[in-house]
Amino acid sequence: MSAIKLFESKRIRSIWVEADQKYFFSVSDVVGALTDSGDPKAYWRQLKKREGELVTVCHGLKLVSADGKRRLEDCAHSEGLLRIIQSIPSPKAEPFKRWLATVGYERLEEIENPELAAQRMRAIYRAKGYSDEWIEKRVRGIAVRDELTNEWNKRGVKEQREYAILTAEMSRATFGMTPSEYRAFKALDRPADNVRDHMTDLELIFTMLGEASTTEIARNVDAQGYPQNLEVAREGGAVAGSAREDLEKRSGRAVSTRQNFKELPERVVRKSLKKGTP
Repeated sequence: MSAIKLFESKRIRSIWVEADQKYFFSVSDVVGALTDSGDPKAYWRQLKKREGELVTVCHGLKLVSADGKRRLEDCAHSEGLLRIIQSIPSPKAEPFKRWLATVGYERLEEIENPELAAQRMRAIYRAKGYSDEWIEKRVRGIAVRDELTNEWNKRGVKEQREYAILTAEMSRATFGMTPSEYRAFKALDRPADNVRDHMTDLELIFTMLGEASTTEIARNVDAQGYPQNLEVAREGGAVAGSAREDLEKRSGRAVSTRQNFKELPERVVRKSLKKGTP
């Protein structure tokens, strides 16, 4: 499970490693947050050369890079980061240590009480300006997606590339666009922009319908392995695609809209999301 954490508005990529029950953080992102370096990766390379023992606290883990692809990055858990921070002269070191402790504590709380994760997610979206009605659909959509990916995992879909292809085919059948094409359609140019965070109510609903239909069909036909689940993903997406086309015919309006919420002020985000304006 990967995630973006924020430290004083700086993005810190992280990934939860179940085997260790710990978050691992991108070292270069941490270096960038502490030093404001124009090239954090170069700073980290020089630091590793100077203090070679720091390499021992790092693990190579795949994180989403600026180009949207998953690439190996030097990552370290909180204990390892504390050793690295000692080698970086920065007035932000102490605030970062406190932030690090908070992140770890919150994750442990969420493991004990998963409802806390949903509450914090709602709070983050609310702070960004999304309406409560939209947030509930987004949260429900995440649950539907998780149920589908868990089902795929049980049915022999293991590789990240396979998940991406299944998702792309399902989206194509639902909207006539893959996720990457949908991103371009909505003019989302930053890798951090999640296309679902820029969907209207109806777009979220049809996304959920496609994924829930895929889960149901996979269970009913007992799809096993990647090839069978690929066909089921197309069928599940087609269920949502047919419903979308029927609604568009009856309403006279397209479900997919170029509307995005990158630059809208909070009050406009709330108003437009609530009304679902294109």
